[in-house]
Amino acid sequence: ACSVIDANIEGLHHLLGNLPEPEDTWSRRAQKHLDHHLQALGFLKTYAAADTYGRAVSDINRLLAIAGRACSVRLGLANYSDDHLSPLRTEDLLQAAGRPERNVYFGYFHDRVLAAIGERRPSVIGLSIGYLSQALCAFALMGLIRREFPGSQIVIGGGLVTSWLKRPRQMVRFKGLVDEMVAGPGEAALLKLAGKRTGTRFFLPDYDGLMVNGYLSPGPVLPFSASDGCWWRRCAFCPERAEKRPFAPLPRSLAVEQLQTLTRGIRPSLIHLLDNALSPALLKSLAFDPPGAPWYGFVRIGTPLDDPGFCRDLAASGCVMLKIGLESGDQRVLDALDKGIRLDAASKVLDNLKRAGIATYVYLLFGTPAEDEAAALRTLEYAAAHHDQIDFLNLAIFNLPLGGPEARQLKLHDFYPGDLALYSDFTHPTGWNRGTVRRFIEKKVRKHPAVQPIIRRDPPIFTSNHAPFFCLQRDEV
Repeated sequence: ACSVIDANIEGLHHLLGNLPEPEDTWSRRAQKHLDHHLQALGFLKTYAAADTYGRAVSDINRLLAIAGRACSVRLGLANYSDDHLSPLRTEDLLQAAGRPERNVYFGYFHDRVLAAIGERRPSVIGLSIGYLSQALCAFALMGLIRREFPGSQIVIGGGLVTSWLKRPRQMVRFKGLVDEMVAGPGEAALLKLAGKRTGTRFFLPDYDGLMVNGYLSPGPVLPFSASDGCWWRRCAFCPERAEKRPFAPLPRSLAVEQLQTLTRGIRPSLIHLLDNALSPALLKSLAFDPPGAPWYGFVRIGTPLDDPGFCRDLAASGCVMLKIGLESGDQRVLDALDKGIRLDAASKVLDNLKRAGIATYVYLLFGTPAEDEAAALRTLEYAAAHHDQIDFLNLAIFNLPLGGPEARQLKLHDFYPGDLALYSDFTHPTGWNRGTVRRFIEKKVRKHPAVQPIIRRDPPIFTSNHAPFFCLQRDEV
């Protein structure tokens, strides 16, 4: 038996339902319309009205910020930052665990999570920590659990924990608080901790109890991973490569079968395929045997997306948007990063997807060691020349992962202070430093007349998570 609590969405609703009285007019108005805003995000038609959508998201975010101030926390729909504690320091995480009553979610943890643990008395309590912004809250919750249920067995896993365990430097294992830490998929590890054996490597996800639509979306979004790791595994400076994670895919027929089974049971409004990059073989299987609901995910440029007919088949299978890590519009930079991308092929793929009616969410990465300002300008020129084929843009500044083989060739210094940092700063070979790159993005990229409208289309705060709903709404119209 296993019970699951999504403390992310439950915690947000708890805070929004127990807000202090706002002091300013804007915040009082936001609180007055809170229920309307939450309901609005549950209707697809809201995503057709940029002003209505933007106001709903902005007001909810503002109210969360008010809730966080009492605990000296910068809180929002997509962030959690403590003024006094850093999730990058073991000492600070343990301090959060030692004083859980200081956490903004303490009331929720006490009333909901502790009550559930007390009622069910589980033999193993697992916390999945996917993002750095979840770490301080997770440790506050663990500290509270350890205080109230001192004999409990606590295990942690998830994306952030996996990255911690893969770091090249030895790390503190949170003695006295955490009993086990799991890297990568956790099903087999949890079963083993519970004293159960398993004869299979492949598990059908069970979302019972989680798909009640308290989420800020027009319906359930089904998350599904058909693989662990990346099938390409060659890109320089990639965290996956630095962590030496092998590519472990589900058999394609099983992945499609599981997707279809889950879709029939859940009837999601959208499927989010979580793979680092959907393999060409899986894309072909999805085109041939559709999952039964609209879907989106990350892909690499190349075969079979260079075939216009295949892109039409992909659209017919329910694909509404593809996220594409183009990174650069300079061929020399792409070659140096071993991206395996040709710009002429990228142009063809973007055109094929546009003609097929599949939206594109293109990721550009500035400030890599192979780039200089001239190369960055060529990236800008490429994006501008293809503005009609790019629906959304993500602009990012390069972070150097710790432990990658390429890092040895650079002069390194601390990016953020802390023994749990996952990235390092470096001296750029050509002086193309972060401050200069940031100014370039703000002054030249974001203000370019062909690029600016693309950036404005990006859903505020939710970005690529809500972007497919804008595409779905467009298709319905």
